[in-house]
Amino acid sequence: MRTSDPARNGPPSSRAPSPGPAPRRFPGLPEQITHGPRDRPRVALTFHGQGDPATAEALLAEAERAGAKVTVLAVGGWLDEHPALARRILDGGHDLGNHTLRHLDINDMSEADAYAEITGCADRLRRLTGSVGTWFRPSRARTASPLVTRLAHRAGYPHVLSYDVDSLDFTSPGAPAVTRTIAAEVRAGSVVSLHFGYADTVAALPDILQELERRGLRAVTTTELLT
Repeated sequence: MRTSDPARNGPPSSRAPSPGPAPRRFPGLPEQITHGPRDRPRVALTFHGQGDPATAEALLAEAERAGAKVTVLAVGGWLDEHPALARRILDGGHDLGNHTLRHLDINDMSEADAYAEITGCADRLRRLTGSVGTWFRPSRARTASPLVTRLAHRAGYPHVLSYDVDSLDFTSPGAPAVTRTIAAEVRAGSVVSLHFGYADTVAALPDILQELERRGLRAVTTTELLT
């Protein structure tokens, strides 16, 4: 009787997962990135990673059904509560990045406190995925202050990720309003700000993806947008 070779046929759980992607430097791009190239039919849907994990799972599944990839900027405290989501995001082919430890107003913090917010989340990402994540986005601010930008560089992030389209989904305006806001502002190369944890966002995502497809735009990770 043939026996299996355990080295070849061991259970998947016996193999250590590969490390997540590390931050990349994009020569020629600014320290704070708000959008990608305007001459390619791609956009990046970026999500603040916080809130009900079931909502996060629903958004990821909806994106994947449509063949879309997204970028998730995770809050460190959220990863403490839901650590399996870090690997779930990466296994879905999405980008995973750092959105500070506690989601406080980082631009108003002292240097020491701001650095602790960045590195606290980076440490959690490294522990869960083997990498500090591909991106850093400041919390409670569209752009990082010069100090926070320097601290992000020190923590290993060559760029700070901002955005040029704010969906305003966190105001819970209703799914149609979220879709209309994005449709009115999105262009090739746009980086769109969205959030986990809001039912309106889950309800709006199919229509958002359909509108992008109608315009010939494809939702990709931020890394792919810039590559």
